[in-house]
Amino acid sequence: MARTTPFPQDLIDAQRDWNRTYAALAARPAHTAALRRRLQLLSARIAAHPFWTATERRSAATRAELRRQARAREKREAESCGRS
Repeated sequence: MARTTPFPQDLIDAQRDWNRTYAALAARPAHTAALRRRLQLLSARIAAHPFWTATERRSAATRAELRRQARAREKREAESCGRS
């Protein structure tokens, strides 16, 4: 069974915001400068997060797990909003 990495909440939130910004950028063919700047800011925030200072956390698999957990959280949030 795969081990789940315990990511800090602010790192998951930044990845979730990155996902949402990327989706908004993909949906908008014009006026994208602000969204591109936001993606750059979020990318830097994610890459420079103190969580990554541990050597064993620098793998591509760990970054993929962060993206997976952020998408799962987005899905849960969307489902909970739909039930209200």
